[in-house]
Amino acid sequence: MKTKIFTIIFIIVVTLELVFGSFESYTTWHYFTKPAIVITLMLFFIFNSDHLHFSVKLTTILALLFSLWGDVLLMFVSYDEGFFIAGLVSFLLAHVMYIVVFFRDRNGKKDSLSFVALLLVYAVGLFWLIKDGLGDLLIPVLVYMAVILSMATTAFMRKGMVLHQGFKLVFVGALFFMVSDSLLAVNKFYDPLPFSNLSIMATYAIAQFLIVMGIIKSYQN
Repeated sequence: MKTKIFTIIFIIVVTLELVFGSFESYTTWHYFTKPAIVITLMLFFIFNSDHLHFSVKLTTILALLFSLWGDVLLMFVSYDEGFFIAGLVSFLLAHVMYIVVFFRDRNGKKDSLSFVALLLVYAVGLFWLIKDGLGDLLIPVLVYMAVILSMATTAFMRKGMVLHQGFKLVFVGALFFMVSDSLLAVNKFYDPLPFSNLSIMATYAIAQFLIVMGIIKSYQN
């Protein structure tokens, strides 16, 4: 499937989720459109990644599968808070899989340290904002924050080691993932955001799209 055609299909799926996920009257459809975001990406990746090393392909698929499971689990948080913990673990594992993919092409340059410093400043600011609402989830959230910061760092460390377009897409995607997770954290632990589904899911969909496209375009086809 050509990238342009898939992009149009993906935008339609995401738009439907933004609508159905924002209004209770469309909840039934939301249960289909939210998982469809990652499912469509996974199918596109499977059929357009023959040029990738087997380990990269397998680990990326695992990242998407854990993301899909996390999406499904988080849809049921209103029924039981335990689903949030399970969803958190699923996305943590998804980030670990992405870290494995990105770390494979690390450059080892010291300029990554300045980027890490910026990430830490951002993380400290976010933690300070949400810390009073964390309660028993303090440790799990801190662990999750450490993992997603590592994911963004390893995405940055690919600079110069893969094709430039692939690096840029993955790196920007990792930043969007951080933004999406930050919005989710603020919405849950600090103050509910108006139409939170719009901002959280839009940034999440962009993140996954850019990362998947970036991995595909990181290596010569």
